[in-house]
Amino acid sequence: MAGSDDKRLGEIESRLHGEDPRFARALGTGRPCRPREYRHTRAWLLLALALAVLGTGIALAHGLLIATGLVLAGMAGELFNPQRDARRHRGPPPRS
Repeated sequence: MAGSDDKRLGEIESRLHGEDPRFARALGTGRPCRPREYRHTRAWLLLALALAVLGTGIALAHGLLIATGLVLAGMAGELFNPQRDARRHRGPPPRS
């Protein structure tokens, strides 16, 4: 029984190291950091940029800036999705 548990833990460890090596390395040293799904620094920066561009576009009544701000806001919203990596690595839909 102990052998199978060790094997399972080894599989979990190798999968974790493959998915998020920074988190696995920090966990091994005893000072864990946030997993990748919960790191949103880039998303917040992109959202701030999007709101600045959108605000500028509204203030100047410039349609291209407004559209760019909305697209950037959509991109930032996608970065907040914790399952975005799982969706990217999913295979093609089954044929019917």
